[in-house]
Amino acid sequence: MIKLLLSFAAVFLVATFPATWLLMLFMGNIGLAVGYWGALPLGILVSALLGSASASTY
Repeated sequence: MIKLLLSFAAVFLVATFPATWLLMLFMGNIGLAVGYWGALPLGILVSALLGSASASTY
């Protein structure tokens, strides 16, 4: 169970990294200096939004 939780956490951080990294770059350009952990909550939301928008429905 512990291995499963650790694996889930690692996959989750890797899956949300691109959106979080792009948000960090955008926020840095507009003058908000936030790190990875500061941009992570918004990165999670953006990843979920992109995933649900690109999902196919039948």
